[in-house]
Amino acid sequence: MATQVQPSGQMFQIRQSEVNGVVTLALSGHIEEQPLSDLQKLLASQVGARPTAVVLDLADVKLVNREAVKFLASCETAGVELKNCPSYVREWIEKGRTP
Repeated sequence: MATQVQPSGQMFQIRQSEVNGVVTLALSGHIEEQPLSDLQKLLASQVGARPTAVVLDLADVKLVNREAVKFLASCETAGVELKNCPSYVREWIEKGRTP
């Protein structure tokens, strides 16, 4: 099953697929305030619906803001896998974890 969600702006897309009980949300474009709230709602519906592994595929993410980095870090802490995380995003996540 694959579905595509395009939140209000044209700069961000979510492609959702499920294989063997693993839900993958492939993100592309810019993750900023409005797409972030849409993504949070979608993740909450996936995580709360049934025991399922959730993966965020960030291969096509081009730009993130500070709130998106915090959100991605919290997702990872909650057990969501960040796949194909751009190195600059990974670096910001790690910097945010150090006191």
